[in-house]
Amino acid sequence: MTARAHADAVLGLLAGAPGSLRVLDGAVPKDVLPPYVLLYFADADPELVDSTPMDGQSERFVLRAYVHSVGGNSAAARALGDRVRTALLDQVPTVAGRVCWPIRREEGQPPQRDESTGTLVMDRVDVYRLESVPA
Repeated sequence: MTARAHADAVLGLLAGAPGSLRVLDGAVPKDVLPPYVLLYFADADPELVDSTPMDGQSERFVLRAYVHSVGGNSAAARALGDRVRTALLDQVPTVAGRVCWPIRREEGQPPQRDESTGTLVMDRVDVYRLESVPA
């Protein structure tokens, strides 16, 4: 089990979304302009009382995807966020050797204005959660 395998599963769902989504993993090249979807990932190994195995080994794995839907205006950022939601929410990805739960959206923020580069971009952030246990 690796964080990379879980992240790849999320990235794969976005890559397979209808239409064309420009999906970036952790960095935006200098020449890339909106619209695009930028992802950051964070993993956790929660210790939950009701799911702790008798041998004491951690089994449950949680990956959070912080998804930035970046557009040239607020409507574009919202539209990208909606496409991401369609591609991820309730999907059950495949991760080798793991049983995954449906992806859930934990929180979202409205698009935020950024003119720090001299050009307006709007960045909407949504957090999705993927959990799995050994198969």
